[in-house]
Amino acid sequence: MNKIVTIEEAISHIKDGMTVMIGGFLAAGTPEKLVDKLVEKGVKDLTIIANDTGYPDKGIGKLIVNKQAKKTIASHIGTNPETGRQMNENEMDVQLVPQGTLAERIRCGGAGLGGFLTETGIGTIIEEGKEKITVNGKEYLLELPLKADVALLFGSKVDTKGNIYYHEATRNFNPLIAMAADIVIVEAEELVEAGELDPNIVVTPSVFVDYIVKGDK
Repeated sequence: MNKIVTIEEAISHIKDGMTVMIGGFLAAGTPEKLVDKLVEKGVKDLTIIANDTGYPDKGIGKLIVNKQAKKTIASHIGTNPETGRQMNENEMDVQLVPQGTLAERIRCGGAGLGGFLTETGIGTIIEEGKEKITVNGKEYLLELPLKADVALLFGSKVDTKGNIYYHEATRNFNPLIAMAADIVIVEAEELVEAGELDPNIVVTPSVFVDYIVKGDK
C-alpha cells in the first residue's frame, strides 16, 4: 500500500467536529505544514488534544486564533494569550490536564486500557467530577483514556512504509498520539526509502501510520 499522499488528500480526512491530536511541545515536533493546511481549509468545531497550543502565530496556535476549535484539552496554555482569552470569554472550552496525566491518558487510549489511577490532582479542582478509588488506604483519581479521530504527527525521518524517527525534542507526544487515533497522518521532514532507517532508531513503527506527507527534504 502506498501511504504517500498530497497534503490536500491528507487533510481531506479531517471533518468538522472531529477530535484531532497534534504532536509536539511548544511547536517543536508539531507538523506545521499540516496545521497550516488545516487552517487554510477552515475545518471548524474541532476538539484539539495536545500538550499545549503553541504560540498565536505558530503551530496549533493558528487554529486557536482562527477559532477552529470548540474545545482544547492540554497541559498548559501560557504561551498563547489567545487561548486564555477564549477560555475566559467562554468562546472555547479548555480542559487543563497535568502534563503527566495527559500523556498517560493518551497512552491508555492507545493501549486499550480503561484508565489509570493517580494521586495527582487530589484536593484540587482537577478532582472535580472524577471517580475516586481507594487502594491500600490511599486515595486516587480514576483518569480516563483519551482517543481521537485523527492524529497529526511530525517525523524527522520517515521511510516510505511509515516507520518514524524523531530527532531529540521533536519526539514529544508524537509516539503517544500515533497509537491513540483512528487515522494517523505524519508530516515527514525527510522522506527516505524503506530499509534506509536503522531499525534501532525507529520509534513509531509503520503499522500505526496511515498516510505520509512529504516535508522539506
